[in-house]
Amino acid sequence: MCVKINIFGRGILVMDFMNKIWAMAQSDVKRIVLPEGEEERTLKASQIIKEKSLAHVILVGNEAKIKENAAKAGADIEGIEIIDPHTSAKKPAYVEGFYELRKNKGMTMEKAESILSDPMYFATMMVKDGDADGMVSGAIHTTGDLLRPGLQIVKTAPGISTVSGAFVMLVPDCEYGQDGMLLFADCAVNPNPDAEQLAAIAISTAETAKALCNMEPRVAMLSFSTMGSATHELVDKVVEATRIAKELRPDLMIDGELQLDAAIVPKVGALKAPHSPVAGKANVLVFPDLQAGNIGYKLVQRFAGADAIGPVCQGFAKPINDLSRGCSVEDIVNVVAITAVQAQSM
Repeated sequence: MCVKINIFGRGILVMDFMNKIWAMAQSDVKRIVLPEGEEERTLKASQIIKEKSLAHVILVGNEAKIKENAAKAGADIEGIEIIDPHTSAKKPAYVEGFYELRKNKGMTMEKAESILSDPMYFATMMVKDGDADGMVSGAIHTTGDLLRPGLQIVKTAPGISTVSGAFVMLVPDCEYGQDGMLLFADCAVNPNPDAEQLAAIAISTAETAKALCNMEPRVAMLSFSTMGSATHELVDKVVEATRIAKELRPDLMIDGELQLDAAIVPKVGALKAPHSPVAGKANVLVFPDLQAGNIGYKLVQRFAGADAIGPVCQGFAKPINDLSRGCSVEDIVNVVAITAVQAQSM
């Protein structure tokens, strides 16, 4: 499954949102490692990121090749940190650390030495060991190339059982959510999450809402039933996920099961779930499975003219985000800024 950040559309709402993200990134500059350091768009984006003080970029790759490609691309990378996995003084420590993480899976020191020559694994170890605050990749690598080392090395956040993807939906002239801003999840990763995974998605998306949107999350666990109005095993999963999420994070406003109208329309919420702190006021919508989430965000995007920012990767212990291989230089800049803001909240 793909976890790829794309900025679909360039409307005023998107520009306003990204301006706020840039300002937040600039307020507390984080170290973001880019393992595709030899790639042209990455080099051009690195120049912009440095000039705008969005992050302290670390390029991973062969230093001579990085400089050669930067010159060809017309990218000024003077002053940007470059690390070569083959010559880095940190590599022995990373190899040892990776071996310790994976020795019960049959890892050997020799194999770890070879694997840590891969910029993707090397960069992920940088994040694991605190030598970088986050990582962005995917311009020339697949999603699997990013997720494998992420799950093996950085792993999921405490209390979170799964990685997921959330969209920030910006709906023009909309009274729902927070002035037309809502978060949808999971729209990218888990085809059919079980109750525990669904609870983790709810918690992760609430944290994303706080970190990126400065939003007090009100999380609706969506279903075709509202508070017992229907009986079905699909409803049971959402009910159980809601129970688990509330138990894990009693500080968050999470409620369900709720139909969509009961979640976002005040009059319907008051009628169908009068005692719910979320009904009629939800700004985070957690869909019961990937089919519903993917269909839901695309319907809002097409019928309501909404801009969809994401999916933002969530659930890792430290921020790791993926790009589309068709990404633009602007996309890379924006994803680095988003990753930096995620790092600030950790």
